[in-house]
Amino acid sequence: QVQLVESGGGLVQAGESLRLTCAASGPTFTSYAMAWFRQAPGKEREFVALVSRDGSHTYYMGSVKGRFTISKDNVQNTLYLQMNRLKIEDTAVYYCAAAPTTRAQQVIFTDTTYTSWGMGTQVTVSS
Repeated sequence: QVQLVESGGGLVQAGESLRLTCAASGPTFTSYAMAWFRQAPGKEREFVALVSRDGSHTYYMGSVKGRFTISKDNVQNTLYLQMNRLKIEDTAVYYCAAAPTTRAQQVIFTDTTYTSWGMGTQVTVSS
């Protein structure tokens, strides 16, 4: 099972950018579709962005579409989330997650399908 470690969170002002990184260990990173989720205080966890196993297909929640970009590097075993034009409502703990799949171009929407989770990285956006 792949192990995941997030980094890159921090405190920024509204309108600024951050890039989150999720480093994966294990030889089977290419077998996983990946995702970024987030959870704000007092709110349920929600998906932010999804990417297929081969990195060719992506999907975004509506409020981040056009501002965030997810990418998967199967050579470096790393998942990224580039976040631009950050808003106060983007404040949350961000988690990366991996879901095993045999379908190279499938994005996975169901969070219970994700079998590996990182510990999270805090993103705080101030006004």
